[in-house]
Amino acid sequence: MPQVEGRYRLVAHCETLVPSEAAYGWTVLATTLRPEMCTDSEMLRAYQEQHITVEPGFRWIKNPAAISPVWLEKAERIAALAMLTVVGLLVYAVIQRQVRLYLREHERHIPGNKGPTATPTAAVVFALFRPVTLVHFAVDNAPLLEVHGIQEDHRIVWEAVGIDHAWYQGVTARQNSRLLATPP
Repeated sequence: MPQVEGRYRLVAHCETLVPSEAAYGWTVLATTLRPEMCTDSEMLRAYQEQHITVEPGFRWIKNPAAISPVWLEKAERIAALAMLTVVGLLVYAVIQRQVRLYLREHERHIPGNKGPTATPTAAVVFALFRPVTLVHFAVDNAPLLEVHGIQEDHRIVWEAVGIDHAWYQGVTARQNSRLLATPP
């Protein structure tokens, strides 16, 4: 049987289709800037250039199911929720930044999701403290605090964020601390 060779050629003429404006979707930005301070395009560009500040923390809220169960009737309540969310995410970002800077400067590592890391997320830092327990108790009606579960990794983190070591050394409770009464 003789060998047969087949060849095919496809010739296509392409043209770019421009989607309609309705296909683009919406981007909602809330700001206190007045329109004369910057254009919508400048504001959108500044928003899109954020990669290491608070913006990554908002990924979860972009899912409609994340915010839709919240019922806020007044604009002031919506603004308050937005402000609390931003402040919380800023604190989260500052903790992450400070720990990463400290670990890099001191060439240290803490446990991460996949082994030791010098670039933990704030979630990893918080998870590191899960086994730490603060116990309030009273001896002879004298209120006391004890902290259990502290490891070297915790000391590294509190150095990084500037927490006073005395807080973790079983200091006595302050006068205004609320202690639960122990049964006789």
